Amino acid sequence: MSFEDIEAIKCVKYSYCNGIDRCDLALLESIMTPDIKVDYVGGTYRFRANGRDEVLKIMKQAFNPKFVSCHTVHMPFIDLTSATTANGRWRLLDYAMNLAKANEVTVGAAEYQDTYQKGDDGNWRIRSSGYERIFERVFNEPDPALTHYFLGGGHVDKDSDLAKAKPFVG
Repeated sequence: MSFEDIEAIKCVKYSYCNGIDRCDLALLESIMTPDIKVDYVGGTYRFRANGRDEVLKIMKQAFNPKFVSCHTVHMPFIDLTSATTANGRWRLLDYAMNLAKANEVTVGAAEYQDTYQKGDDGNWRIRSSGYERIFERVFNEPDPALTHYFLGGGHVDKDSDLAKAKPFVG
């Protein structure tokens, strides 16, 4: 049980946020145990799933080309409970817009409660994850004014010079 384990667990959670916002199912699969359980309770929804295959299936449906999101986690409290298990508590700040539902926006904060398992390969993975909202605001955005969003394929104006630009290249 070490500082390195705590830092590795932080990287797993940061990867989780990146994976859901980009709908990177391979990344998400690599950081979840096969028997993962999730239970996310919002003001307008409850997302529950058991097992990695079910979680990934539902995430693939939710995080689609008509969905814009940004999830960030902060203030980690990580307790190593053994050489191969840990508990974590995080503050979530998130933004999501569903273009298929009249630009429905959900913005808010929540407190995650997670458990982690270190595998035989030495890598930490999420074994369970749940949150309850601290606050949630849901509204329709009449004009999303999006110029770029990842799941929608990048720049909205595909003919612009910026649509062809790549950071740190040329």
